[in-house]
Amino acid sequence: MDDRYGSDVLAPGWRERAAPRIERVAAERDLVVEVADDGFCGAVVSVASGLVELEDRVGRRRFFPLGAGFLIDGRDVVLEPPVAVTPTGRARTASGSFAVDDARARVARASRILVEGRHDAELVERVWGDDLRIEGVVVEYLQGVDKLAAMLDEDPPSPERRYGVLVDHLVRGSKESRVAEEILRGRHGAHLKIVGHPYIDVWQCVLPSAVGIARWPDVPRGIEYKVGVCRALGWPARDQADIARAWKRILGSVSSYRDLDPALLGRVEELIDFVTID
Repeated sequence: MDDRYGSDVLAPGWRERAAPRIERVAAERDLVVEVADDGFCGAVVSVASGLVELEDRVGRRRFFPLGAGFLIDGRDVVLEPPVAVTPTGRARTASGSFAVDDARARVARASRILVEGRHDAELVERVWGDDLRIEGVVVEYLQGVDKLAAMLDEDPPSPERRYGVLVDHLVRGSKESRVAEEILRGRHGAHLKIVGHPYIDVWQCVLPSAVGIARWPDVPRGIEYKVGVCRALGWPARDQADIARAWKRILGSVSSYRDLDPALLGRVEELIDFVTID
């Protein structure tokens, strides 16, 4: 006769068998969870060293230990590290180029790419860094297009030393376009290529969807652009440290060329081609 109660109700493990099973969920990026203890609710930003970083809807970030103590749609879950995806096929760089296995960085060329500021340089490095190292292309920043003419006079380009220049707000009638046109007409123009995107600041070259916003805000004249953006988005903008944190947040949202506006992508590719022609 079958014994539906089992042979020994006090056998080891009976508590575990009777306990309800809690779903185990991988802490994938952008997964929204709630912390059971204090009600903090946010999306997963990163997972490292046994901790998960959550960001709430107003941009506050906090770290919590992985494991139990989280809710998804009101049900208890156990957060686990996401499973590493093993790449299949030939790997690509962040720019979309095929990665070169075991490639060593080339000795730096005399030709180089010039950008207006540190943020521009960091964004180019983020997406095209692997390609530039293989090609031996150095990226330098000018701290403003107004300083380009003086830099060229001090260290002129030549057939063996071409300069590609990336400029912000290069649109018809802008100050930047007038400066570029004057320089290209001058004695350095033959070995120089100046291109640019139409935006006031390189921040706008990152797609809003990558940053998690609906659109880049309009900043009134007279307000420094980055400060105005932070205020409009509800981010701190008290000092330069706040601006630096905002940029770190924006740059951290860029993982590949897919997170950038095509208006920037094409221009950077043009410059790389220009300075790597042998």
